[in-house]
Amino acid sequence: MLMKNLILAAVALLVTGGVAMAASAVNRDGEPRTLVVTEGGSQSELTVGPGETVEFCSGGCFVTMPNGDREVLTGTETIEISGGRGRIR
Repeated sequence: MLMKNLILAAVALLVTGGVAMAASAVNRDGEPRTLVVTEGGSQSELTVGPGETVEFCSGGCFVTMPNGDREVLTGTETIEISGGRGRIR
């Protein structure tokens, strides 16, 4: 009985923890910047306005930064865009 309760608690923690996680992007530039996000085999463009912060990539993804650099994200990172370049923080 105790083992069953521990397993149910662990599953509940994993389910609720996975929902809250997402990568974010902060645009510190004075003009909009575009990220190309590939998640689950689907590719889309994400435009981040000046001074804007957006959340995306809740389950891991590939992202192409404004300057063409590519990174793999797990869904917990913050990308800071400054000077047309994205940096993971």
